[in-house]
Amino acid sequence: MVHMFLNGGGMKGGNLHHLIGGAPFVGPATTLPIYRLHSVGDDHPALQLAPEGQGAAIDGELYDIDLTVLRTSLLPAEPADLELGVVGMADGSEALGMRLRDNCADLPELIDITAHGSWRAYRATKAEAP
Repeated sequence: MVHMFLNGGGMKGGNLHHLIGGAPFVGPATTLPIYRLHSVGDDHPALQLAPEGQGAAIDGELYDIDLTVLRTSLLPAEPADLELGVVGMADGSEALGMRLRDNCADLPELIDITAHGSWRAYRATKAEAP
């Protein structure tokens, strides 16, 4: 079992949550303030390491996930523009998490949503729009 930071569809209520195999919820979590958060075509979030001084803390959820579940269930469902990496957490720990692939940093469908602080907050503003 390893800690996995989820900030998109794998979170409670998300379209991928069922794929984490009942992994124990550790709690809400926040990253170090060294990331940018993007919406990829309003389909899913993408966490990206920011240039120094241009990052922000991003909110999500932390789970204790079985590596077999991660490998056989969650990872195959992740979008091709994301890859598994290590994410620095605000409490000084590290967790696995999905991050934007370096070669996808110039995708035209990327929208910087860092100011919202989380995928949920961004999606809430979209739901409120007329």
